[in-house]
Amino acid sequence: MLYSRYNFDPQKFIFMQFETLAIHTGMESDPSTGSVVPPIYPSTIYRHPAEGLNHDGFSYIRQDNPNRSRLEALIARLEGGAGCAVFSSGVAAATALFQAMDPGDEVLAPNDVYHGNRMLLNDLMRRWGLYTNYVDMTDPEAVDSAITNRTRLIWVETPSNPLLHVTDIKAVCKVAAKYEDLQVCVDNTWLTPYLQQPLSLGADLVLHSTTKYLGGHSDLLGGAVISRPDNPFFDRVRNIQHLAGAVPSPHDCWMLQRSIHTLSCRMEMHCSNAQKVAEYLAGHKKVEKVFYPGLKDSPYYQVSKKQSRNFGGMLSFLYRGSEAEAQKVVSQSKVITPATSLGGVESTWEHRRSSEGLNSPTPGNLIRFSVGLEHPDDLLADLEQALNI
Repeated sequence: MLYSRYNFDPQKFIFMQFETLAIHTGMESDPSTGSVVPPIYPSTIYRHPAEGLNHDGFSYIRQDNPNRSRLEALIARLEGGAGCAVFSSGVAAATALFQAMDPGDEVLAPNDVYHGNRMLLNDLMRRWGLYTNYVDMTDPEAVDSAITNRTRLIWVETPSNPLLHVTDIKAVCKVAAKYEDLQVCVDNTWLTPYLQQPLSLGADLVLHSTTKYLGGHSDLLGGAVISRPDNPFFDRVRNIQHLAGAVPSPHDCWMLQRSIHTLSCRMEMHCSNAQKVAEYLAGHKKVEKVFYPGLKDSPYYQVSKKQSRNFGGMLSFLYRGSEAEAQKVVSQSKVITPATSLGGVESTWEHRRSSEGLNSPTPGNLIRFSVGLEHPDDLLADLEQALNI
């Protein structure tokens, strides 16, 4: 851990709540000026001391940077982890995890895996020599049955993208604990550490596309991997970060740390708005089905209540009509922006199959909705006029 570079005392914050940690971790004043907000350090190199390079200090920007160290300390603390490695994108973080495995190893992934990760596994990592087995991750017995002697990583995305399937993290981790050398990594992008903390449920690793809710403003790109203590597999990930160099800029690290200060407030409002939108859509005559674990008739309502603080800001729904009609609905909105990605303060939605492209398994009438922070009355009014094409 890198706290000591900033005279950071972990014990000082041990009993503090999430909101306080999000604001104060890694925010020690600049000793040269007393600046409350740490500066951005753009330098690519650092002066060596007289006795030669100290490998615990700063040397070269690919290896480390003060803004990056502060950010990694913050994200690790919020996830309850022992270490964090940040990357230039969420996919770069996932790639580092897969590259930490050996050729011939196997990844167990959910059937409803994020389309970008499916392409990454089926194309790039297949040529790396990794096998991938897709399974119903919501069924712990199916997960257990799918594990082979070459399975080294169980990849959990919960809620899943785009159908919002919810995996019982503790149950999957209990299955994994029966096997040696088997890591469980949970993609926690959609719920963030404010709503869900997979390491406390038994996971070994957590992944984020920090582009999404941690960034929260649709203006930066990044990823992160967080680990439990004493995890040699994470040491491999950290080594790949240093050697391969897919790291974020000091400016992006500074921007992301600033954004995380308001994470709890934003997530509360994302959840509140998404609940209202989901309930509205569930009663609309032009909507066939709503996928949102916060609806009490969702098959994932109980497991979500058990393992997360709230249900998140993402939902999907099936429009009662053709694929072309679903695409037209998306194009009709006035407040909701037709765009891919998610987690920004502005509401966005998309015809998901069009975004995923060829070989997409997503239903043609499915619309994925990232519910933002606009007033809910304005969102419902926009939905009403867009749905009634």
